[in-house]
Amino acid sequence: MRTAMKQPSHRPHAGHAAPATQHGLTLIESLVAIIILGLGVLALLGVQLSTLAETQNSTRRAHAIRIMEDLSERIKSNPGGFAQLGSYVLTDWVEDEDDLPTATTSCAAANSSARPCSASQLAAWDLRDWAEAARLSLPAGTQLRTFLSSTESDASNRRQLGIMIGWPLLERTGEATSDLDRANVKASDIACPDGLLCHVIYVQP
Repeated sequence: MRTAMKQPSHRPHAGHAAPATQHGLTLIESLVAIIILGLGVLALLGVQLSTLAETQNSTRRAHAIRIMEDLSERIKSNPGGFAQLGSYVLTDWVEDEDDLPTATTSCAAANSSARPCSASQLAAWDLRDWAEAARLSLPAGTQLRTFLSSTESDASNRRQLGIMIGWPLLERTGEATSDLDRANVKASDIACPDGLLCHVIYVQP
Protein backbone atom coordinates (compact mmCIF):
# COMPACT_ATOMS: atom_id res chain seq x y z
CA MET A 1 0.00 0.00 0.00
CA ARG A 2 1.32 3.39 -1.01
CA THR A 3 1.63 5.67 1.94
CA ALA A 4 0.52 9.25 1.31
CA MET A 5 3.39 11.66 1.85
CA LYS A 6 2.74 14.51 4.17
CA GLN A 7 3.05 17.74 2.31
CA PRO A 8 5.29 20.34 4.00
CA SER A 9 3.45 23.17 5.61
CA HIS A 10 3.97 26.63 4.10
CA ARG A 11 2.50 28.45 7.09
CA PRO A 12 5.00 31.12 8.19
CA HIS A 13 6.71 30.52 11.48
CA ALA A 14 5.24 32.42 14.34
CA GLY A 15 8.65 33.98 15.09
CA HIS A 16 8.95 35.67 11.66
CA ALA A 17 6.65 38.58 12.62
CA ALA A 18 8.67 39.53 15.73
CA PRO A 19 11.55 41.33 13.96
CA ALA A 20 9.14 43.62 12.05
CA THR A 21 7.39 44.56 15.28
CA GLN A 22 10.70 45.30 16.99
CA HIS A 23 11.85 47.50 14.12
CA GLY A 24 8.63 49.53 14.40
CA LEU A 25 9.02 50.07 18.12
CA THR A 26 12.64 51.16 17.65
CA LEU A 27 11.56 53.84 15.14
CA ILE A 28 8.91 55.21 17.49
CA GLU A 29 11.36 55.28 20.39
CA SER A 30 13.86 57.21 18.23
CA LEU A 31 11.23 59.77 17.25
CA VAL A 32 10.22 60.28 20.89
CA ALA A 33 13.86 60.74 21.87
CA ILE A 34 14.38 63.33 19.10
CA ILE A 35 11.27 65.25 20.18
CA ILE A 36 12.41 65.33 23.82
CA LEU A 37 15.88 66.46 22.76
CA GLY A 38 14.39 69.19 20.59
CA LEU A 39 12.24 70.48 23.46
CA GLY A 40 15.29 70.56 25.70
CA VAL A 41 17.28 72.53 23.12
CA LEU A 42 14.42 75.02 22.72
CA ALA A 43 14.19 75.49 26.49
CA LEU A 44 17.94 76.07 26.70
CA LEU A 45 17.76 78.55 23.84
CA GLY A 46 15.00 80.47 25.65
CA VAL A 47 17.13 80.70 28.78
CA GLN A 48 20.09 81.93 26.74
CA LEU A 49 17.97 84.62 25.04
CA SER A 50 16.58 85.82 28.37
CA THR A 51 20.08 85.97 29.84
CA LEU A 52 21.33 87.91 26.82
CA ALA A 53 18.44 90.39 27.12
CA GLU A 54 19.15 90.92 30.82
CA THR A 55 22.84 91.48 30.07
CA GLN A 56 22.06 94.03 27.36
CA ASN A 57 19.61 95.86 29.63
CA SER A 58 22.24 96.01 32.37
CA THR A 59 24.81 97.34 29.90
CA ARG A 60 22.42 100.02 28.67
CA ARG A 61 21.55 101.00 32.22
CA ALA A 62 25.24 101.38 33.10
CA HIS A 63 25.79 103.50 29.99
CA ALA A 64 22.75 105.65 30.82
CA ILE A 65 24.10 106.24 34.33
CA ARG A 66 27.42 107.44 32.92
CA ILE A 67 25.58 109.86 30.63
CA MET A 68 23.54 111.16 33.57
CA GLU A 69 26.71 111.70 35.58
CA ASP A 70 28.13 113.68 32.66
CA LEU A 71 25.29 116.20 32.91
CA SER A 72 25.75 116.31 36.67
CA GLU A 73 29.41 117.22 36.21
CA ARG A 74 28.50 119.89 33.66
CA ILE A 75 26.10 121.51 36.14
CA LYS A 76 28.71 121.43 38.90
CA SER A 77 31.30 122.94 36.53
CA ASN A 78 28.99 125.88 35.78
CA PRO A 79 29.74 128.56 38.43
CA GLY A 80 26.06 129.42 38.58
CA GLY A 81 24.75 126.01 37.63
CA PHE A 82 22.48 125.31 40.58
CA ALA A 83 21.06 128.81 40.39
CA GLN A 84 20.20 128.00 36.77
CA LEU A 85 18.57 124.61 37.28
CA GLY A 86 15.52 125.78 35.37
CA SER A 87 17.73 126.26 32.29
CA TYR A 88 18.66 122.57 32.41
CA VAL A 89 15.06 121.38 32.09
CA LEU A 90 13.88 119.49 29.01
CA THR A 91 10.17 120.24 28.89
CA ASP A 92 9.51 117.25 26.62
CA TRP A 93 11.13 113.95 25.72
CA VAL A 94 14.11 114.11 23.35
CA GLU A 95 14.26 111.23 20.88
CA ASP A 96 15.58 112.66 17.61
CA GLU A 97 17.36 115.76 16.34
CA ASP A 98 14.16 117.77 15.98
CA ASP A 99 13.53 117.45 19.73
CA LEU A 100 16.88 118.92 20.79
CA PRO A 101 16.77 122.14 22.85
CA THR A 102 18.10 125.34 21.35
CA ALA A 103 21.20 127.27 22.41
CA THR A 104 21.68 130.76 21.02
CA THR A 105 25.33 130.96 22.07
CA SER A 106 28.07 128.38 21.54
CA CYS A 107 30.15 127.95 24.69
CA ALA A 108 32.48 125.29 23.30
CA ALA A 109 35.46 127.63 23.69
CA ALA A 110 34.15 129.80 26.50
CA ASN A 111 37.31 129.54 28.59
CA SER A 112 39.46 131.09 25.88
CA SER A 113 36.86 133.50 24.55
CA ALA A 114 37.13 137.22 25.09
CA ARG A 115 33.46 137.20 26.07
CA PRO A 116 32.83 134.04 28.10
CA CYS A 117 29.32 132.65 28.40
CA SER A 118 27.12 133.64 31.29
CA ALA A 119 25.77 130.98 33.66
CA SER A 120 22.44 130.86 31.83
CA GLN A 121 24.08 130.71 28.39
CA LEU A 122 26.42 127.94 29.55
CA ALA A 123 23.45 126.03 30.98
CA ALA A 124 21.58 126.21 27.65
CA TRP A 125 24.69 125.18 25.74
CA ASP A 126 25.51 122.32 28.10
CA LEU A 127 21.97 120.98 27.89
CA ARG A 128 21.92 120.93 24.09
CA ASP A 129 25.46 119.56 23.77
CA TRP A 130 24.72 116.86 26.37
CA ALA A 131 21.38 115.86 24.82
CA GLU A 132 22.89 115.61 21.34
CA ALA A 133 25.87 113.53 22.53
CA ALA A 134 23.59 111.26 24.58
CA ARG A 135 21.19 110.74 21.67
CA LEU A 136 24.05 109.72 19.36
CA SER A 137 25.69 107.34 21.82
CA LEU A 138 22.55 105.54 22.98
CA PRO A 139 20.62 102.92 20.95
CA ALA A 140 17.82 103.93 18.62
CA GLY A 141 14.52 104.58 20.36
CA THR A 142 16.12 105.97 23.53
CA GLN A 143 14.48 109.06 25.02
CA LEU A 144 15.85 111.72 27.40
CA ARG A 145 14.12 113.95 29.91
CA THR A 146 15.20 116.36 32.65
CA PHE A 147 12.86 117.98 35.16
CA LEU A 148 12.78 119.88 38.44
CA SER A 149 11.93 117.84 41.49
CA SER A 150 8.30 118.24 42.52
CA THR A 151 9.08 117.47 46.18
CA GLU A 152 10.54 120.92 46.86
CA SER A 153 7.98 123.49 47.98
CA ASP A 154 10.14 126.59 47.44
CA ALA A 155 10.14 127.17 43.69
CA SER A 156 12.72 129.96 44.00
CA ASN A 157 15.27 127.69 45.68
CA ARG A 158 15.06 124.33 43.95
CA ARG A 159 18.15 122.21 44.52
CA GLN A 160 17.30 118.98 42.71
CA LEU A 161 17.21 118.23 39.01
CA GLY A 162 15.86 114.88 37.86
CA ILE A 163 17.54 113.20 34.89
CA MET A 164 15.70 110.32 33.22
CA ILE A 165 16.70 108.10 30.32
CA GLY A 166 14.46 105.43 28.81
CA TRP A 167 15.60 102.79 26.34
CA PRO A 168 13.71 100.04 24.46
CA LEU A 169 12.93 97.10 26.69
CA LEU A 170 14.79 93.96 25.61
CA GLU A 171 13.01 91.51 27.90
CA ARG A 172 10.47 89.04 26.54
CA THR A 173 8.19 89.66 29.52
CA GLY A 174 9.47 92.73 31.33
CA GLU A 175 6.27 94.13 32.79
CA ALA A 176 7.38 93.69 36.43
CA THR A 177 10.71 95.47 35.94
CA SER A 178 9.20 98.16 33.75
CA ASP A 179 6.40 98.86 36.25
CA LEU A 180 8.93 99.15 39.08
CA ASP A 181 10.97 101.75 37.24
CA ARG A 182 7.86 103.67 36.22
CA ALA A 183 6.72 103.73 39.85
CA ASN A 184 10.00 105.32 40.91
CA VAL A 185 9.61 108.00 38.25
CA LYS A 186 5.96 108.77 38.97
CA ALA A 187 7.02 110.28 42.30
CA SER A 188 8.11 113.30 40.28
CA ASP A 189 5.01 113.31 38.07
CA ILE A 190 6.99 112.11 35.05
CA ALA A 191 5.92 108.76 33.63
CA CYS A 192 8.24 106.48 31.71
CA PRO A 193 7.04 106.15 28.08
CA ASP A 194 5.33 102.91 27.17
CA GLY A 195 7.69 100.23 25.90
CA LEU A 196 10.76 101.80 27.50
CA LEU A 197 12.77 100.82 30.54
CA CYS A 198 13.69 103.96 32.48
CA HIS A 199 16.34 104.95 34.97
CA VAL A 200 16.30 108.22 36.92
CA ILE A 201 18.73 110.03 39.21
CA TYR A 202 18.57 113.37 41.00
CA VAL A 203 21.40 115.91 40.79
CA GLN A 204 21.96 118.03 43.87
CA PRO A 205 24.90 119.95 45.48
